Amino acid sequence: MARAKKTKSLPHVALLIETSRSFARDMLRGIHQYIAEHGPWSVFMELRSLESRPPSWLAGWRGDGIITRTVSQSVANAIEATGVPAVELRATRLRHRFPFVGVGNRAIGRLIAEHLLERGFRQFGLYALNTESYFVERNENFIATLRAAGFPCQVFQAGSREQPAQWERQQDALVRWVAGLDKPVGIMACTDQLGFWLLDACQRASVSVPEQAAVVGVENDESLCSMATPPLSSMAFDAVRNGYTAAQALHRLMRGQRVPRTQLIPPLGVRVRASSDIVAMDDAELAAALRWIREHACQGLGVPELLRAVPVSRSRLERGLRAALGRSPHDEVLRIRLDHARRLLIETELSLVEISRRSGFSRASYFNEAFKRQFQTPPGGYRAAARRDKISE
Repeated sequence: MARAKKTKSLPHVALLIETSRSFARDMLRGIHQYIAEHGPWSVFMELRSLESRPPSWLAGWRGDGIITRTVSQSVANAIEATGVPAVELRATRLRHRFPFVGVGNRAIGRLIAEHLLERGFRQFGLYALNTESYFVERNENFIATLRAAGFPCQVFQAGSREQPAQWERQQDALVRWVAGLDKPVGIMACTDQLGFWLLDACQRASVSVPEQAAVVGVENDESLCSMATPPLSSMAFDAVRNGYTAAQALHRLMRGQRVPRTQLIPPLGVRVRASSDIVAMDDAELAAALRWIREHACQGLGVPELLRAVPVSRSRLERGLRAALGRSPHDEVLRIRLDHARRLLIETELSLVEISRRSGFSRASYFNEAFKRQFQTPPGGYRAAARRDKISE
């Protein structure tokens, strides 16, 4: 009698991830993408907030794996007590054994500082939160980047949480702080929630945004950024890739394989909205020229075309931009093109020739040379490196 063929067991996986924020929902999309490619899995998921307790049935559960964003030690203990492999998606000081997949926070403060510096700001502020190590990393690298460029930074320290005990009292203090800053000022808010509150404080203080204060948040939460007045610029995370990488790590753990203790995914860059879409320059004509460069650099813009579009002499344009940015008009056009190409390399599957074209380069060979000179690696190598998880043991 023929023996029945044994079917492959279906992994049972619990996703203890909040659905209340767009960052977490994008991570769930990344997990779904991995399951679609490598599954199927039997998945438990429910509508959750970050503070939700683990489901009651978790005690004694004998599934195969858990992907979690853990906010309390009691939740971490409950997950660990199951004895099944787990992957953590939230940086934390909690005690647990789970490998971590998260955001490369050290780059965030630097990239936001560079964004504001490139827009000509010379006064800076930071609305800080220091309750977790990743907030501290963002803050320190923002301040360090500004210090290296020769500029100080005024800091307003939020309370211990993103949920103020006294909302109006907090806003009154924030109004006094933002009103007293030298202007124009570029400000990093440590999270989008803080950025939302900061824009409200600017409105109460009659500080115009972005003319007097440009504000950039962190996380690119669509609900907060679009509801803010004006819409909030924010540092975008590659949340889909975070989720995909976490699912990949859990799959390996469920197969008895080893995974790195920590995997960090680089942020995607600042998504510019109205709260920082300005050039901080006293000279209106130079500001218009710089804005024209930013809007048309990837359309093949050259300095002659720029001079026809903006009523300013070539010598004044050269002197003004070198004084404000430390770069010539040609260098600024090239910088914007290369930055656009860098984002396309990370975010798309476009060919190098197509990326060269979309970034405003007439010849792919010149694009390759310029990119390698700027980033110390050719475009193809940069794309490959960006897609490898940045791993620290």
